[in-house]
Amino acid sequence: MKEVLLKLGVVPCKFVERLNRFVALVEVNGEIRRALLTNTGRLEEFMIPGRKVFCTPKSGGKTDFVLIAFEDLNGKGAIVDTRTQAKAFERAVELGLVPWLKDCSIKWKEVRVGNSRLDYLFECPGGELYGEMKSAVLRGGERGEYAMYPDCPTLRGRRHVRELIELVKAGKDAIIIFIGAMPGVEKFRPYEKGDPELARLLREAKKAGVRIEALSISLLPDGRVILERPSLKVEV
Repeated sequence: MKEVLLKLGVVPCKFVERLNRFVALVEVNGEIRRALLTNTGRLEEFMIPGRKVFCTPKSGGKTDFVLIAFEDLNGKGAIVDTRTQAKAFERAVELGLVPWLKDCSIKWKEVRVGNSRLDYLFECPGGELYGEMKSAVLRGGERGEYAMYPDCPTLRGRRHVRELIELVKAGKDAIIIFIGAMPGVEKFRPYEKGDPELARLLREAKKAGVRIEALSISLLPDGRVILERPSLKVEV
């Protein structure tokens, strides 16, 4: 039985089109509504008109819903909403379900480091651990077994990896965490075509001593977010 991390009040919708970086049109009960997109990736393999999506209602602002996930394998949802990914990850850490963060807790979020804000500072038995989380929602491999990142060039992602490398060189501990937010994935690898420089930086980071880990989550049609695999094999 897979662990339930969150329970969301989702509404089934149909994807219509992406208007811009942060807004999509969805059809809800025959009406066209605006939905907030928090994922800045291209997500081209998901954004097919008529595809089923799962949204949550929101109040205020220029959008009526948040687009949480696209229907994927076996009716489960691939979670593209980065806030949901973060909440699910944080809950998994809190419940002690992440083996590579065993006995660690989140000390701070949005930690200022150099010219960046990193997502987390963990308190672990061995001391403090700086962490940055990335969304891996591009599927790859002959069997679709890989979760990959990024699907397009990311200057911000490169900057974060460089900051983590500098932290390790300064004697700190650092980790990059990839959330494979799709059902059925078993491994993580960088998508070289998406950003060759980011892939190179990840190899440099690993060599420098930055830890690189991944896990996978997915959405059930009833709104439950489950931990698919607490640890994915990482290939950089």
